[in-house]
Amino acid sequence: MIVSADYSFFDSVIRSFDKAARFTSWDPGILEQIKACNSIYSMKFPVRIGENIEVIEAYRVQHSHHKSPCKGGIRFSMEVNQDEVMALAALMTYKCAIVNVPFGGAKGGIKIDPKKYTAFELEKITRRYTSELIKKNFIGPGTDVPAPDYGTGAREMAWILDTYVAMHPGEVDAAGCVTGKPVSQGGVRGRTEATGMGVFFGIREVCNMVDVMSKLGLTTGVEGKTVVVQGLGNVGYHSAKYFREGGAKVIAIAEWEGAIYNADGLNEEEVFQHRKTNGTILNFPGGTNLPLTSDALELDCDILIPAALENVINGQNAPRIKAKIIGEAANGPLTPEADEILSLKGTLVVPDMYLNAGGVTVSYFEWLKNLSHVRYGRLEKRFTENMNKHIIGQMEDLTGKTVDPKEKTFIEHGADEIDLVHSGLEETMVTATREIMDVWKANPEIPDMRTAAYVCAINKVATSYAELGIFP
Repeated sequence: MIVSADYSFFDSVIRSFDKAARFTSWDPGILEQIKACNSIYSMKFPVRIGENIEVIEAYRVQHSHHKSPCKGGIRFSMEVNQDEVMALAALMTYKCAIVNVPFGGAKGGIKIDPKKYTAFELEKITRRYTSELIKKNFIGPGTDVPAPDYGTGAREMAWILDTYVAMHPGEVDAAGCVTGKPVSQGGVRGRTEATGMGVFFGIREVCNMVDVMSKLGLTTGVEGKTVVVQGLGNVGYHSAKYFREGGAKVIAIAEWEGAIYNADGLNEEEVFQHRKTNGTILNFPGGTNLPLTSDALELDCDILIPAALENVINGQNAPRIKAKIIGEAANGPLTPEADEILSLKGTLVVPDMYLNAGGVTVSYFEWLKNLSHVRYGRLEKRFTENMNKHIIGQMEDLTGKTVDPKEKTFIEHGADEIDLVHSGLEETMVTATREIMDVWKANPEIPDMRTAAYVCAINKVATSYAELGIFP
C-alpha cells in the first residue's frame, strides 16, 4: 500500500516518528533502535490448490523486542507486501506502549484474496503458514502472539492454535500462542466489540475535557453531539452503537455504495438489517441518500469517525471537512497532507495509533486468561453477589424500606467476564487519553495529538530500552 507518490507507508510512519522525536531528549542511537524493525521474515511456500500447486507469499515482522512477546495481527489481502507489514508492526509497538500493554509490536500477512479460496484451502494455507512461523520461532506464548486482522477472524486463529498445539505437545500455556480465538478455544468474551467500544471510550474522554472542548467551541460530554460514521463493518457498527447509546446522534452512515443521512439520528442496527436484506444502506426508510460515500465525510457534524479504509481524507478533501473532532477508528484514514491542513484549521484529530487499540487491549486480556487458566469472574462473581445481597438486605431491615427490584438486581450483580473486560478496556482508554493530553499540555510546541501520542510512545519504549541496560 502506497501512502503517497513520494514515500511508502513505512516511510510515513518514520516521518511521524521523526516529527515527534524532536520533542524528546533521548540519545539518537536509542531513537534509531526504536525505529528499526528487529526481525523480518519473508517466506514463500507451496500449497496444493485443486489440481495445481500455488506458491504463497507471506510475511511476519517483529518490530520491537523491548517487551516480550511481540504482538500483532495477521491479514489476508492481495495488498500485503513487506513495506506494509513493517509499517503496521511499527505502529503496533507504539500502540501497545501508549495503552500500557506489555508487548513489542509485530504484524503478519499472507498475499492472497481469501474470497477466491474455499474454507478447506484457506485452512491449508493458514496451517502451512503457522508451521513456517514455528520453524523459525516466530510464534509462541512468550515469543510472538498473532491475532486477527483484515481478512481473518476467529476461525483462522483456531486453525493456528490447533497447528501450534499439535507441534508442541504438552506445552501447558499453548493456548496463549494466538488471540482472537473462539471462546470455546480459550478466547475471551468482549473481543468482537472491543475496537468500536475503545473508540467510544477514547472520544468520550476527550469530550469530557473542559479545556479541549472550550477550544473547539463545543459543550462538554458526548451527549447531543452529532456523529458521522464511515463504514458499517465491525468497528463502525459498534462505534455507532456506543455513541448512540451514549446520547450522541449518528446523523449519517457511509458505506462503499453510498451514504444515508438523517438529522434526527440513525439506528445502526436498523441500518445493518436493511443492508442485510437489500444489499445496500441506500433507500433506508427515513434516511436521505447521498450518492457518494465521500459526501458523508464533508457533512457538518461535531465528530467524524472514519472506520473503514486508509487515506479517505487527503489533501484534496481535507479543506472541506467540517467536523470539529475526527476519531481515526480505521488504520491510516488520514494522509500526512490532510493532517497538516486539519491542524491549521484547528480540527482535533484523535489518532488511530491509540484510538483503535481496543482490539489489542482485549487480546492482552485473552492472553492473560490463557496463562492463568481461569475464566475472568469465576472466583469472585458469586462472592460479590452474595455480599451485595447481604448489604441490601441489611439496609432494607434497618430502614424498613424496599429497594426497587430493577435497582436491586443491578446492585446485586457480580461481575462476570464480559463486565471485567469492558471495565478493563474503559480504564485503558481513559488512562491513555489522559497521558497523551498531559504530554501535549506539558509542551505547547507539539503541534497535534498524533505527535503527542508518538512522543508518549517514544518515551515509554526508550525508557524500557534504557532500563534493560542495552545502552550503557
